[in-house]
Amino acid sequence: MSAYDEVEIEDMEWSEELGAYTYPCPCGDLFQITLADLRLGEEIARCPSCSLFLTVVYNEEDFADAKEPPQKAAPQPVAVA
Repeated sequence: MSAYDEVEIEDMEWSEELGAYTYPCPCGDLFQITLADLRLGEEIARCPSCSLFLTVVYNEEDFADAKEPPQKAAPQPVAVA
């Protein structure tokens, strides 16, 4: 069975409530992959409501010893003339 899609970890959202990175699923729910899964080298995010799953693209070294999810860089304001 092939993955529904391939998504970069940077395109996923961290959910404190779920303790997982999430990405919208076409069924209306969310694909989910936990920090523990990422530390173990897992690359499949599953949707709990349907049979779809996607491949998560990330650097395993970024999560090897992580206690918290890596923080995204804050957007920088752009001056408009």
